[in-house]
Amino acid sequence: MNGQLTHQRIGAISNTHAGREFEAYARRFYADQGIDLHPNHKVLIGTGEEKKNRAFDLGCAERRIIVECKSHRWTGGSNIPAAKITVWNEAMYYFSLAPEHYRKVMFVLRHECAKRRLTLAAYYLRNYGHLVPPDVEFWEYDETKHEALCVRPARRA
Repeated sequence: MNGQLTHQRIGAISNTHAGREFEAYARRFYADQGIDLHPNHKVLIGTGEEKKNRAFDLGCAERRIIVECKSHRWTGGSNIPAAKITVWNEAMYYFSLAPEHYRKVMFVLRHECAKRRLTLAAYYLRNYGHLVPPDVEFWEYDETKHEALCVRPARRA
């Protein structure tokens, strides 16, 4: 095992480090668009009258934007990464509780499964799209090209 945990990303110091590095890519992408995002951006969320602060990965109060960053990949054996999908579902729940006037972005790593010929985001949207609030945008970030593409725009009423 070479000292590496089975749940840790290959080549990364830690999963936390890999996540922070991916957040930095997202910050750079939005900075190039003139949007300065801050880490651990807190927004009041909740149902009804009761609200509680929740820290989103990135955000900006002035621009009213919140971003969740997920650098998840398909499993080595091309299996469905069920635990990671659960984390994405949780993010959709938090987005559904966030204020309506915020722009909501799910910023994910573009990772294609050669066997399935499908990116993880495409798989998620095909199978779990019913859980995605209409005002959530999905962006895929290609780490080799350092480019992001909107694969699902927000659908506003």
